[in-house]
Order: sequence, then structure tokens, then C-alpha cells
Amino acid sequence: MTTCRLCGADELAGVVDLGATPPCELFLTADRLAAPEPTYPLHLRVCTNCWLAQLPPLITPEETFTEYAYFSSYSTSWVEHARRFVEDAGPRPGDFVVEVASNDGYLLQHVVERGVRCLGIEPSANVGRAAREKGVPTLTGFLTPETGRQVRAGHGPADLVVANNVYAHVPDVTGFTEGLRALVADGGRVSIEVQHLLTLMELNQFDTIYHEHYQYYTVASAQRALASGGLHLVDVELLPTHGGSIRLWARPEEAPVSQRVVDVLAREKAAGLHELSGYADFAARVAKVRRDLLRFLIDAADAGRTVVGYGAPGKGNTLLNYCGVRPDLLAYTVDRNPYKHGRFTPGSRIPVLPPERIAADRPDYVLVLPWNLREELVDQLSYVREWGGRLVFPIPSLEVVG
Repeated sequence: MTTCRLCGADELAGVVDLGATPPCELFLTADRLAAPEPTYPLHLRVCTNCWLAQLPPLITPEETFTEYAYFSSYSTSWVEHARRFVEDAGPRPGDFVVEVASNDGYLLQHVVERGVRCLGIEPSANVGRAAREKGVPTLTGFLTPETGRQVRAGHGPADLVVANNVYAHVPDVTGFTEGLRALVADGGRVSIEVQHLLTLMELNQFDTIYHEHYQYYTVASAQRALASGGLHLVDVELLPTHGGSIRLWARPEEAPVSQRVVDVLAREKAAGLHELSGYADFAARVAKVRRDLLRFLIDAADAGRTVVGYGAPGKGNTLLNYCGVRPDLLAYTVDRNPYKHGRFTPGSRIPVLPPERIAADRPDYVLVLPWNLREELVDQLSYVREWGGRLVFPIPSLEVVG
């Protein structure tokens, strides 16, 4: 990749190189363990013209999302987050709500409960099927300008368009934004949630860098991306989800930005993210996380302690592969999603088992891979204390919790 996908400039500077890894959601079945496994470079760069942080599009969305291993509803806190959003957004009977990348209906189910007309647009056939089984109308497909126009022609313009955790997953930023613009009514609203590059940098959240995330946004770069497709940023909210996210509110009609936009832009500038100096020491801080985690796992193995994982998220696979963790250091991990049971993590090839295995084996340590769900998972894993087991959080820095 030599040019920025947003502004076309050829001024890309390296931020952190995580080596080469497989796509993070391509969990292996047992019969594939003896087969070659393709890997792709994972090198984050930033455009010094528009400040969009980005990865080259080495894999296509079709390769990743036609069948997908991630089901949003397996996170209790995420479903509750979606319920509160719907309650606060306040769609009323007579409105039309569209969610792009609607997954298994985790959000739109709350819209259906309010008696509000809605439609999900979800590229993964297996995940969309789960949404329809919940009674959530779902179209299988990717959002393009043409898809947006077709939905508008068939259903009418949307009063509210929601795009949660998808704006990073599209290599054609402008085309996707044009699709959002095609969906939304001239007086409607677009809500986008995406991880904030500011917290990613501040809290060493490098494991959220993986191939299906093509870009990482500041509010400044998101404002430019929205404008490229005919939308205007009017407000922003800072959210704790996924370790630190931004909820961008945009409209087709130009309007003054809120004070919150002004304040967050000022925070980003103060952190140096609108200039190259703000990115200078990130790679060194990431490398320290790797050394600390490996030192802990090796010491535990030498002492005869057992360490297993909890969760099999995409971010966990970036962490495991960058750190070089294999089954000799992490015997297995568990996950609530039955789709992953009996499979193996890509690259590191660690078995994924049902959660009940932890109570049966009573390990000394449980390495929590979805650290962004810490509050939820500390409660779920409270039983580990019964035998003196401890939880381990690898990010932002190694922490062993009694």
C-alpha cells in the first residue's frame, strides 16, 4: 500500500509492525490442521496528510464476512449497550430504522419490540439467518451506494441509520459512506460507533489491529471520511465499549458541530495524533506487552502452573500470534459461542472448548482475551476464586488479579 485510501496521498508512515498473521476469525477445524495456513502482513501505517491510520486491503470483505464466526448476542453487556442505545435514540412507530452490519439482530431486536419498522443489512449469511430467526428482517449483502439506493427505493428513506463496529471494516470508505447517505432521509440521522484511535494508542490496544479492520479513526479523520460521502459530523460521544469508542452522529444537511466535537478534536491534537510525533513510541510500548506476557507464561510453565484462556475473540488472535503463544504456554481457551467449539485459533492453533471446561480443570490462571469486557467477565469468572485461581489481563499492561 503506497497511497492513502481516503485522500490519495502517498505520505504513509509506519506506526507498528505486528508481523504476519492469518485472518483473525478463520478458526480451523481439526481436518485443516495439517494444511497450509496463509498469513498476511499486519503493519499499521498513518497518512500524514489526513491522519487516517490504515492497513492495506490484503484480504477482501467477501473472504471474511460471507460466513462469520462472531455473534454479537453472546456478549450480555453488548446486548444491553444496544438496548440502551435504542431507548435513548427513541425511534417511534412510523419511523424506519436501518442497521448496517446488523449481525445476529442484537440491536434491531429492541427496535422490533417497540413496534418500529426496521431492516438489517448483514453480509454474513449464517449470522443473518440467526437474526431472522429472532424476527428481525434482514437483507443479506454488503452496503454499497447501489445497495443503499435499492433499499431506499424499496422501503423508503430511513429516519435513523445505525452502523456499529463496521466503519473500520470497509476498504472503500467513501463508497460505504455514500451508501449510508443513500439510505438516510434528508432530515434523518446516522449513528456510527467505531473504536477511537486515541484510546487505542494511549492504552496499548494493539490487539484490535487485525486484517478485517482496514482503518482506525480519530474524530478528525472520521470527519473527513464522512464528508467524502456526503455526510456531515454534528456530534460525538465518548463510549467505554471495546476499550474506548466514539459514537459519531452525522446528518446529510450541514450543521454546526457540537462542543463535544470541538473538545475531542482538542484532546486528539494535545495527544499528538494530528502530527507524526504522537505515533513515535507506540511500537516500543507494544513490544513491552509482548515481553511481559511471554515472561509470565514461561515462568508459569516452568513452575508447573496451568494457564488457560477465556474467550476466542479476533483481538485475542492478534495478541497470541504477535506474542508467539502456542499450546505449550496456553493449553486451551474457552468461548460461549458454540460455533467455535472443537476448532482451533488461527495461527496459534490453540483448542477452543466450552466454558464449562474451566470449572472441570481448575487451572491456576485464566488469561482473559476479551479484556474489553472486563467488568462482565470478572463477574462471570468469579467462581475461579473457589480453588485459588487468578485472572490475568494482558492489556494495557499485564495484571494478575486475585
